[in-house]
Amino acid sequence: MLDVDDLHAYYGKSHVLQGVSLRVEKGEIVSLLGRNGAGRSTTIRSIIGLVAPIGTVRFKGERIDGRPPHEIARRGLGYVPEDRQIFPGLTVRENLVLGIKAAKRRGRWSVDEFLERFPLLRERANVAGGALSGGEQQLLAIGRTLMGDPDLVMVDEPTEGLAPAMVALVRDLLWAIARSGVAILLIEQRLAIALDIADRVYVMGHGRIVFEGAPDALRGAPTVRGEWLEV
Repeated sequence: MLDVDDLHAYYGKSHVLQGVSLRVEKGEIVSLLGRNGAGRSTTIRSIIGLVAPIGTVRFKGERIDGRPPHEIARRGLGYVPEDRQIFPGLTVRENLVLGIKAAKRRGRWSVDEFLERFPLLRERANVAGGALSGGEQQLLAIGRTLMGDPDLVMVDEPTEGLAPAMVALVRDLLWAIARSGVAILLIEQRLAIALDIADRVYVMGHGRIVFEGAPDALRGAPTVRGEWLEV
């Protein structure tokens, strides 16, 4: 579904991505791991078009590299940024409605179904997004992306700074997204969660992919974890 080949990206003269290649298949959860500064966020920002990429990015068989973000999103590629970017002055329901891509076509998720799944948000449906807790805002940000009925969602650090109960809710939501047939490319700092929910994992270091394999293969590779993940 998503094929990235020899991706390079720069911030000024800094060569941040140095030949990244990865793939995500339909309905698959793929975790992209690495220390801060390894290039994970730049990778997905380059895929969605927020950073100018050099290389080839194909989504559902068509090249999307060089296209503007709004056009890429309309093709079915969703993105949940690390800073969530909800609209703080709009209500929970209004934030969700803004994510709807085609009002005349029913997607996999609807506003009411999403709110029903998460009573915390349903009870605050008419509350401004800026008044929500960090965990509630994270659920809202993911939900708004789902309203666009994407075929693949890229999620950047969804559990960062959240309490354990909220971490569990986010994890369960990611599982539910995958069960609905939507693929996920996940950046996640919590190694236990990233390995628990992923079908495959990539590890990045210094702007390159240094490991690819199944979660169990990474669990059995202490040298890789020690050099590229653990502090």
